Amino acid sequence: MFRTRFAPSPTGYLHLGHALSALTVAHCAKVADGEMLLRIENTDFTRCRDDYEQSIHEDLKWLGLDWPEPVRRQSDHFPDYKAALQRLIDAGLVYKCFLSRKDLMAIIEENPAMSAEGPDGPVYFGKPLAATEEERLIEQGVPFAWRLSISEAKAALGTKWKEITCRERSFTDRYAIKTVPITPEIFGDAVIARKDIGTSYHLASVHDDALQNVTHVIRGDDLKEAVHLHRLLQVLLDLPEPIYQHHRLLTDETGKKLSKRDQSPALKDMRENGVSLDDVKQRLGSLLP
Repeated sequence: MFRTRFAPSPTGYLHLGHALSALTVAHCAKVADGEMLLRIENTDFTRCRDDYEQSIHEDLKWLGLDWPEPVRRQSDHFPDYKAALQRLIDAGLVYKCFLSRKDLMAIIEENPAMSAEGPDGPVYFGKPLAATEEERLIEQGVPFAWRLSISEAKAALGTKWKEITCRERSFTDRYAIKTVPITPEIFGDAVIARKDIGTSYHLASVHDDALQNVTHVIRGDDLKEAVHLHRLLQVLLDLPEPIYQHHRLLTDETGKKLSKRDQSPALKDMRENGVSLDDVKQRLGSLLP
């Protein structure tokens, strides 16, 4: 069965870009005679709010969408992500990193081969500290992140490393699927959990896609590079491989992607001001499938 999901984070009110994504995901599920799940990705308790989450439900209903109940709320399932992380720890594939962003930028300035422009920020390749040094920093309460070691992943997978691919589906022909090689090293040793939060978008997302039997991951072009890291995590955790599909983004007149950070018009304000679903679809125009 075709199953996909719309998985917003309640860190702000949804805007037109989210409407484009939600309507696109729902359309793909409908034409495939499948279903769209709603998943609330609210693991970042420092930014997520209950009123934003409530508004997500109201906005999506206003857009004419529905989904199976119950809705999975990631904040209710931290033990699941802890167990997934523990598997990687036990396999020696992750290490504790105590470097701040300022520390990372200083290291990158001294190492021209490194980059500050990875998909998630600075591209850093490191290794575990000596056990005594780790213990000292932990006793001092220094925060740390768990990083996925690319070198250890390569060693663990051996010749299979170069065989990892992803399957991408076309929007122009929904039956056209191409196989694409992945390059997860573009992330460096990616952060997949933090001491305070215990997981990351990447780890929780691939875990839940597998748990919820998601067959097709449909999302915006801004997350296309995430596939490289997600496919690696799926292989390392022995999770099933979905088919990926990425839609075009809604941009402003300068070509910049609409975002919560830039205070793009909220769907909540639009519906409260009498904007109709037809108005929304007209604004999205040819971007809708």
